[in-house]
Amino acid sequence: MNIQTINERIQSQKEALLQHSLYHKVQTISDLHLFLESHIYAVWDFMSLLKALQSQLTCTTTPWFATKNTEIRYLINEIVLAEETDLTLDGKHQSHFEMYIEAMESCGADTREINAFLEDVFETKNIFVSIKKSNLHPNIKAFLDFTFRVIDEGKSNKTAAAFTFGREDLIPSMFTEILKNFQANFPETDLSKLIYYFERHIELDADEHGPMAMQMISELCGQDESKWEEVSAISIVALEKRIGLWDAIEEMIIKKETVLV
Repeated sequence: MNIQTINERIQSQKEALLQHSLYHKVQTISDLHLFLESHIYAVWDFMSLLKALQSQLTCTTTPWFATKNTEIRYLINEIVLAEETDLTLDGKHQSHFEMYIEAMESCGADTREINAFLEDVFETKNIFVSIKKSNLHPNIKAFLDFTFRVIDEGKSNKTAAAFTFGREDLIPSMFTEILKNFQANFPETDLSKLIYYFERHIELDADEHGPMAMQMISELCGQDESKWEEVSAISIVALEKRIGLWDAIEEMIIKKETVLV
C-alpha cells in the first residue's frame, strides 16, 4: 500500500467534505462568528496532534538522544516551527491558534467559550473529562474525543494519519472555499487578520506542510502493510469526524436563522 492507495480509499469522504453545503450557509457576519466559534476547537486540537507527533518522533526530554529517523525528525520540526511560531500580519511570531483567536476578536467573534474550555482542561488535567462535561455540540465533542484518543494511543502512524489526511491534506481546498465566501459576503467588514490566516494556511499546506506530512506517513509505514491499514482506517474516521463537525456548524446556523424568523 502507499499514499495513492490511501487517497483512493478516502476519496468519497474527501468529496463529501469539499462539497459540503456549509460553505454556502455562511451568509452573514453572525454566521461567520458562529463558524469561527466552533471551528476554533479544530484549530486547537490540530496543535495537540502536531505536538504529540513531535513528542513521539523527536526527543523532547532530557537527557537528549538522537532519534533514529533523521528525515522524520526534520519533517516534524519544520512543521512545528511554522505552526507554533509563524509570522503574523503585524510582524510578530505566534502559533496559528493564537493567530486565529486574534482574528476572531478583530472581527467580533466571541472567544469566551473556547477560553473557558481551555481553562477547564488546564484545571482538570483530563481532556476527556473536560470534553464530556462541556456544553459543546455532540459532534464537536466526538471530534475532540477522537483526536485525543488517537493521541492517547501513542501510535505515531495513527497520529500522523489523523494529522495528514484528516487535516493538512484538506486545509488548502477547504479554506479556499471558505475564503471565497468570506470575501464575497463581507466586503465591508475588516477581516484582514482572518484572511491572512486562511491565506497563510493555503500557502504553507499546499506548498510545504502537505507534501511533508505525506512523506512522513511514507517514512513511518515503510513496507509494513499493517501500519498502512491502520493509516487507512484512521484517515477515514478522521474525515468522517470532520464532516460531523461541518454538519454541526451548519445545523447551528440553520437553528439560529429559524429562531430569528
